[in-house]
Amino acid sequence: MQEIFPNKELLIELANARMPFGKYKGRLLIELPEPYIVWFNQKGFPPGKLGNQLAQMYEIKLNGLEQLIWPLVKK
Repeated sequence: MQEIFPNKELLIELANARMPFGKYKGRLLIELPEPYIVWFNQKGFPPGKLGNQLAQMYEIKLNGLEQLIWPLVKK
C-alpha cells in the first residue's frame, strides 16, 4: 500500500499549494469548495503535480481531515 504523504515536507507543501487558474485562482487548495474538487474527481484531475495535489485534497476532504492541514498553512 502506497502512503498518501511520504514525508512531512510534501504535506506542508500541499497545505500551502494554491490554485493556479480558473475561478479560484490564488486560493489555497484547502480553501477550494468541496463540490469543485468532487467535480475534478468526476471529470479527471489535471496531469502532473497539481492533479496529484488535487487528488490528495479530495481524499482529505472526503474523509473530513481538513483540521490536520490547517495548522500547516503558513500565515
